Amino acid sequence: MRCLLIALLFMFSAGRAQALTVFAAASMTNAMQDIGALWQAAGHKKIAFSFASSSVLALQIENGAPANLFISADEKWMDELAAKKTIVPGTRADLVGNALVLVEPKATLKPVNLAPGIKLSAILPPKARLAVGDPAHVPAGIYAQQALTKLRLWNSLKARLAPADSVRSALRLVETGEAPAGIVYATDVKITPTLGVAGVFPENSHEPIRYPVAIVASGDTQEAKDFLAFLNTTPAGDVFEHYGFTK
Repeated sequence: MRCLLIALLFMFSAGRAQALTVFAAASMTNAMQDIGALWQAAGHKKIAFSFASSSVLALQIENGAPANLFISADEKWMDELAAKKTIVPGTRADLVGNALVLVEPKATLKPVNLAPGIKLSAILPPKARLAVGDPAHVPAGIYAQQALTKLRLWNSLKARLAPADSVRSALRLVETGEAPAGIVYATDVKITPTLGVAGVFPENSHEPIRYPVAIVASGDTQEAKDFLAFLNTTPAGDVFEHYGFTK
């Protein structure tokens, strides 16, 4: 009986080890859910996803949260995990890219040319607040600060921000009318039919928006390697393209 229990425990542990857990930036939510469905349709087990700000996910991984793969919305948080030897170095690669945009409700959409010299009033009505990911740690907020600084608007805007814990939370502030405008990724706008792009921030106004992916050292399984390879297949690429991610 004791041998049988040990065998069953081993089988249960092995099964858990093969169940994939993917930590991904909040802006990846819809695309990764669709790719996860394709993966499952190909005969694999359902993936457990955890979506949040890259900073939150990175800290969770540092503190031992069980994950097989990590997809960050910027290089900074992947660099931090790499420095602490928490990811498998040879598996790290840039997966996709994105663009930074000013988003507004379609009902009140006013096209804006986001170029140096633009006036604050062109972006935000008097006394209103601008929704952004928290520039202290959310990648989209960090890119937003860089872009607003480049456009010479940061000093006049920083006291009027509505900082959110993720880019999707910033999007919801505009969607629910709590803020008249926000700075999010181009891909976020595609999932929200009531919102539109008022302007696209120039690529040279912020660091390149790249999404690095890597296998987490403590979750380095064959299934993780297989899914990482799957992310670079044509079906997965078609999903990323559908949601507006770039290569």
